[in-house]
Amino acid sequence: MPPRAPFIRPPVVLLAHSGTWLNEALDSILEPLGYRVVSVASGRELLDRAPAARPDVVLMDANLQDLDSIAVCRSLRQHRAVSWHTPIFLVTSTPATKQQRLAALEAGAWDYLSLVLNGEELALKLDAFTRVKLETDRALEEAAVEPASGLYTMRGLERRARELVSDAFRRHAPLACVALAVELETHDGHATPLAAPPVAVAYAGEILQGRGRASDAIGRLGRSEFAVLAPSTTPEGAAQMARRLTQAIETAGPRPTGLPPLSVRAGYEAVADLHATPLAPDRLLEHAGAALVQARAAGNGERIRAYQG
Repeated sequence: MPPRAPFIRPPVVLLAHSGTWLNEALDSILEPLGYRVVSVASGRELLDRAPAARPDVVLMDANLQDLDSIAVCRSLRQHRAVSWHTPIFLVTSTPATKQQRLAALEAGAWDYLSLVLNGEELALKLDAFTRVKLETDRALEEAAVEPASGLYTMRGLERRARELVSDAFRRHAPLACVALAVELETHDGHATPLAAPPVAVAYAGEILQGRGRASDAIGRLGRSEFAVLAPSTTPEGAAQMARRLTQAIETAGPRPTGLPPLSVRAGYEAVADLHATPLAPDRLLEHAGAALVQARAAGNGERIRAYQG
């Protein structure tokens, strides 16, 4: 293969295989090319590991032993276990039929490849698609809004906070930021420390957008954390907003099929007159996030916390 430009970062390949031969063959192809391979031994393990692994490419044995590979691919897409722009490939040791290729594409795979007959083709396709994935990641990180959800990115929240702080300072107006974390509930009704699955996070984002005011700026602070920048909102109004949004996420329906009960923690920072009590934009977000950390650490205690400087 001709020399390639280095990746902007080592891409992560999540590899699901049912036999050591496939793992060894793909390792021998990918690791010398700069990929970091994370291997799992079954389709169920692939579904469990995908959200945390955050792969840049998914390579799946087309003949998994425990689950149907097409169904696994479809589940990864439907439940957003991987990002919408993550390439998924089904790999086989024999030529794929037309029916197999069409079924894979319909389920959300990007291609159905034969390893033995087209090892070089596999490497070249992975290189091309992986570079698109990495460049898309970089563009999304620099973007103000997530194209899939419509939520502000962290960069977008920071930009919007600067605008709102400037406006509130000029008008002697109040300004607030409410941070929320979505968690799962155990059977005894207490939140677990585990992050909510992607389907729960997506559901919470939709609820926030539906229940937020037109003037609010709603975005992500982290994988399962959100922030709402609320202009013209006093400390009392911020506390009321935190209660209202928390209740909406926990009780609104109908929830997606199979989604377990959710528990929400919230923290907020709010200033009654930003001109009288100046607050830098980054501090507004930072303080709300710190209050959220305190609320999450409270266990069964107070679930909504105001920032205490």
